Amino acid sequence: MPTTKIRPRALVRASGGPRYAAALAVDALGTGLLRPFLLLYGVTALSLSAPATGIAMTAGIVAGLVCMPAVGRWLDRGARSTVVAASMLVRVAGVALLLATPAGHVWLFATAALLLGIGNQAWPAAHAALVATVAHGRERDAALAGGRALRNAGMGVGALIATACLAGGSTALHTLAAVTGLAYLAAAALAWSVHLHARPAAAPAEADGPAPRMRTLLAANVVYVFCLNVPEIALPLVLVTQLHASPVWSAGIFVANTVLVVTLQVPVTVLLSRYSRRTVLALGGVVLAASYLGFLAATSPGHGWGAPAVAAVSVLCTIGEIIYAGSATALVTALAPAHALGRTLARFELSTGFGLAVSPAVITALAPHGPAALWGSLAAATLLSAGAVAT
Repeated sequence: MPTTKIRPRALVRASGGPRYAAALAVDALGTGLLRPFLLLYGVTALSLSAPATGIAMTAGIVAGLVCMPAVGRWLDRGARSTVVAASMLVRVAGVALLLATPAGHVWLFATAALLLGIGNQAWPAAHAALVATVAHGRERDAALAGGRALRNAGMGVGALIATACLAGGSTALHTLAAVTGLAYLAAAALAWSVHLHARPAAAPAEADGPAPRMRTLLAANVVYVFCLNVPEIALPLVLVTQLHASPVWSAGIFVANTVLVVTLQVPVTVLLSRYSRRTVLALGGVVLAASYLGFLAATSPGHGWGAPAVAAVSVLCTIGEIIYAGSATALVTALAPAHALGRTLARFELSTGFGLAVSPAVITALAPHGPAALWGSLAAATLLSAGAVAT
């Protein structure tokens, strides 16, 4: 298989150009300022109960998934940068409603969470479709990987800034929300200015043709995507409640995960471009399953170095995440026919969103039953998914 070299200027062009790259950076920075602290905003700034805030956020994410078929059809009509800008403008509306919500009004908060959820769910498919229009082959894979690295860097910087500002209480949260809204607005303007539009299918019959179902790949993706919530949910839960370790370990693992993704996502994707995307995706599942078995060994009773061992295994888990993220979307864009690219990507992001929505409930339900129930189940399901992808 041909490989792609890392050429920064070519990578920026393949990602949509300098203005679009700037839009991604500004959007990610704004997302990092508010997204990790939205629950805290509802509890602290709006005086809502934690359960009500959590239910409203979950409902917003799930309702946002319902919009994906419409996003896919819009993309298949040729829209590209307009859809990306729209996903950002929807979040501007969500932040504006969040700022206008009086204390105690849970329904207004839920509506704001819905708008933020729609924007967050629509953006990945729109971004992937835009990159697939600009770049092709392995250059496209590297561009998708570069976009993910840039987004993780922007979100990480935004989260650090927000963490430093949280000492200001509810006033600081209001300020962070306002800055987030302005960042989304600026990012939408930059994305729209790219004016990228794809030529729709020449024949109406072709344009209305069915999108590939890819049931096996989509079902496997639901399991694969659990790895994205391991550093944020599974490891903090295990470290604090089962190993009684300091929360500093959880924070350190999360920071290390972000740094590794930012620095290694593009090089690893380029390195593995000599193999088929399907083989690489299956390999990612094997690496993730191996890391889950490593967590099982590190958290089993009698292990004297629980927290350091978990931190060490988390590096392997992050490598598996990088392999998965660098091959999954690339494989979908390669399999999708041109006339159904938008609908195919929408279905893929629907499976990703579903996996992200159910994984916290599954992880928290399995964890109390011991390490074997949690990590053994994740390892078995991921190996099964990797086998399905490979065959």
